[in-house]
Amino acid sequence: MSIHLIRDLDHLHRSVLTMCGRVEEMIHAAVDALHKPDYERAMEIIRWDDDVDRMDVEIEEECLKLLALHQPVAIDLRRITTVLKIGAELERVADLGVSIAERACGIVRSPEITVPDDMKDMSAQALDMLHRSIDAYVHLDIRTAREVCLQDEAIDKLNREIIEELTELMKRRPDLVEPAMHLFSASRQIERIADHATNIAEDVIYLVQGEIVRHRNRAESGTASRPAGTAP
Repeated sequence: MSIHLIRDLDHLHRSVLTMCGRVEEMIHAAVDALHKPDYERAMEIIRWDDDVDRMDVEIEEECLKLLALHQPVAIDLRRITTVLKIGAELERVADLGVSIAERACGIVRSPEITVPDDMKDMSAQALDMLHRSIDAYVHLDIRTAREVCLQDEAIDKLNREIIEELTELMKRRPDLVEPAMHLFSASRQIERIADHATNIAEDVIYLVQGEIVRHRNRAESGTASRPAGTAP
C-alpha cells in the first residue's frame, strides 16, 4: 500500500468518525427531547441535519476520489466501500433524528400524554446498538458487530408492544389521538434506528471478513461460523 493511500484512508477514517460523533449526539438529543419535551431544543436538533448532510456528501466524494486515484483492492477496497455504506446509514439515522425531534414538538402541547416506559427502554437499547455498531467499526470488532445483529429482534418486539399500547390508548381516549400518533411514529423511527445500527454492524462484518451477511436471518448473522477477528 502506498504512503499516499495510507494517508488518504486515515483522513477518510477521521471524517467518518466525525460524522459518527455528530449523528450520535443528534440522536441522543432527539430522544431526550422526546422524553422531556422541549420545543427549542427540538428545533435546534432539526437544524443540525444540514451539517450531517454536508458530511455525507464530503465523505462520498472522498471515497469516489480514492477509488479513482488509487484503484484499491482487497481490504482497502472493502474499507472504502464500507465507509460509503456507513455514511449513507448515518445520514438516514440523522433524518430519523429530525423526525423524532418533530414528533417531540408535536407532543409539547399535550402534557396529558406521557412517553410509555417501554419506549424509554427501547430508546436506550437502540442508542446502545448505534453506539456499539460504531464502536465495532472503530475497533474492527466482529464479536460486537454480531452481538448488535442479535439485539435487533428485541427492539422489534418492544416496538410491537408499544404500538399495541398506543392503539389501546387511542381507543380509550379519542382526545389523545393526535399526540398518541406522534408517539406511534416516534416508536417506528426508533425501531428504524436499530435497523440502521444493525446494517452498520453487518457492514463491519463485511469489512473485516469479506462476508456479506445482509438479508440473512439476524440470528444467523450473529452466529456465523468464523471466529471473531478472523481474516477471509
